[in-house]
Amino acid sequence: MSIELSVLPSAMPKMLSGENLVKAMSVLPDYDPSIVYADNTKRLLTLSELYKVYIPAPMSIEIYEKLYIALMRALQKKGTKLSVIQQNENHKAIVGQVTESRGIIGGADSFTIIGESGIGKSSAIERSISMITSNKVIISVKPFCKVIPCVTVQCPFDSSVKGLLLEILRKVDESIGTRYYESALRARSTTDMLIGSVSQVCLNHVGMLIVDEIQNVVNSRNGRSLVGMLTQLINTSGISICMVGTPESAVFFEQAMQLARRSLGLTYGALPFDDFFCEMCRLLFSYRYVRHTAELTETMLSWLYEHTKGIVALLVTLVHDAQEIAILSGSESLDLQSLEEAYRQRLTMLHGYLAVEPLPGSSTVRSSKSRKKKAEKEPEKVEIDEALIVSLAQKAKSEGTSMANLLLQHNLLEEVAI
Repeated sequence: MSIELSVLPSAMPKMLSGENLVKAMSVLPDYDPSIVYADNTKRLLTLSELYKVYIPAPMSIEIYEKLYIALMRALQKKGTKLSVIQQNENHKAIVGQVTESRGIIGGADSFTIIGESGIGKSSAIERSISMITSNKVIISVKPFCKVIPCVTVQCPFDSSVKGLLLEILRKVDESIGTRYYESALRARSTTDMLIGSVSQVCLNHVGMLIVDEIQNVVNSRNGRSLVGMLTQLINTSGISICMVGTPESAVFFEQAMQLARRSLGLTYGALPFDDFFCEMCRLLFSYRYVRHTAELTETMLSWLYEHTKGIVALLVTLVHDAQEIAILSGSESLDLQSLEEAYRQRLTMLHGYLAVEPLPGSSTVRSSKSRKKKAEKEPEKVEIDEALIVSLAQKAKSEGTSMANLLLQHNLLEEVAI
C-alpha cells in the first residue's frame, strides 16, 4: 500500500472492539458431521483441524488493544522532525564518530506480556498481529520508504546481543528485500556500531518489534546486556518493543528499577474454571471424529480442568489425543475412559507439573471422599498363602530355627516395639 510517510497511521485498519473483535479473532475450521463415517486414515488426518480452533479469551482482547495502540504510537513518529535528528545521531554511531547513539526520539514504548506456557499468549499475539497488520508492508511515496508494521524475533538461547541484532536485520531483509544483514556481516561491525545500524533500520522500516522467549535472559550472563540493548534500541529507533515470556522472566525484571520500569505490561495465568473454560470444552467436543456420541457431563468438565489446570494447549491436546486413541483402539467414543487413557499415555512427562487436585464440590471430590470413608470403615483384607505357612512350619521344625524369623523374612509378620 502506498501512502505519504506523514500520514502513515491512516494505513492501519480500523481498531475493532466488542462482538466485532471476538468474531474477527475467532478461528472455527469447517466441520462436516459425515466425517465420522469416513475411514480411519481420513479421520485421523482431519482430526488435526482441532489444533486450529481459536476462541479469544479476555486475555486475547487486551493483547490486541495493547499491540494496536503501541503500533500506532510508533507509526506517528515516522517522518517527524525528531526522527530526522535521530537519523543523524544513529549515523554517527554507525561510522564510529560516537561510542553510542543518543536517544532523542525514544520514550516509554516497551512493555511485556508475561504468562504461563501454553495458555495461548503466543496465539493471541499472532492473531492480533495478523488483524492489525493487514498490510504486511506499507510503501511511502513522499519520501519513498518501505515500512514493516511488525517484526517478530526470538530471544537467542544464550541472550547474545549481536545475535539478536543480526536476526532483526535478517527479518527486515526477508520482508522488504534489502541486504542489511549481509552488509553487517561483511563490515564486521562492533556491537555499538551494530546497535546504531539496527536503530537506523528500525527507525526507517519497522513499526513494532516483538521479542519472544524473553525468559532466556534469566539464566544467561548476557541477560542484562541484552535488555540494556533493547532499552537503547527503544530510545534511538522510536519503535515500540514488546517482550514476551514466562513468569520466571518477571523475577528477572524486578531485580532493578531500570529493568522494572521498562517491563511494565500484561501478566496472565491459566484459565479459571468458569463459563469460558466450559464453553471452550463444549466447542472442542463439537468437533467429533469418533463414531459414537458422548455427552459432555459436569463430571467430565471438572475432570478436564483438574487434569489441565486451565492450560488451553493441554486441553486441546487431551481432546485430540483421546479421539485419536478411540479411533485406533476401536472404542470409537470420546468419553471419560478415553480421556483418562490419553492423559496416562500422552501427558506422562507433564504429570509432575499437573498435580491433580479435585475441584471443591466436584463429583471427583465426592467419589474420593466416599472411597476414603469406605476404606476407614472396612479393614484391609490380607490374603494369606496357607501352603507357604505350612512349608515354613515344616522348615522350622526340620532345621530347628525360629518360626517367627521365617515369617518376618517373608513379610508375613510385623515386629512392633513395646
